[in-house]
Amino acid sequence: MGLLAVISGRLRAYILSEEGRELTLYRLFERDICLFSASCMMQSIQFDITIEAEKDTELWVIPTEIYKDVMNRSAALANYTSQLMATRFSEVMWLIEQIMWKRQDKRLADFLLNESKLENTTVLKITHDRIASHLGTMREVVTRMLRYLQSEGMVRVSRGTVELTDLDKLRKLAEED
Repeated sequence: MGLLAVISGRLRAYILSEEGRELTLYRLFERDICLFSASCMMQSIQFDITIEAEKDTELWVIPTEIYKDVMNRSAALANYTSQLMATRFSEVMWLIEQIMWKRQDKRLADFLLNESKLENTTVLKITHDRIASHLGTMREVVTRMLRYLQSEGMVRVSRGTVELTDLDKLRKLAEED
């Protein structure tokens, strides 16, 4: 495919399990690049990653060979690439830590708060299934957790919509130890 450079819009990078469950690894925004989309960019890393546009997106696809050639001739680009790889690796390690050690309700609260900030609204047009894809869990788990958050007055759930009704309580839940 090649290296993706986002001009505008938003992309989602995720992995897909053998059972068909998705897990969002990270998102790409304006002026981000995705090294993982460039096959053969990193010889030792062997996993499949899927990229999807979450919003209308304009991007460049830079052939891997061209990027590698320029990187070999530019210490600045090589340094930038190393820093970007370290950042993405840190994001994935943070995600693994969240999955392993953070309760589902806290992960969901954190996700909803982040989505609200990204979309600049407290009324999120998102399905339970879509939330589950981001969190790497099953829709039924998300539904159960949303019912709990609704019973606590933190959200109001309707078909295809989650309204954040008490941001302070959601933040407290997300930040709880």
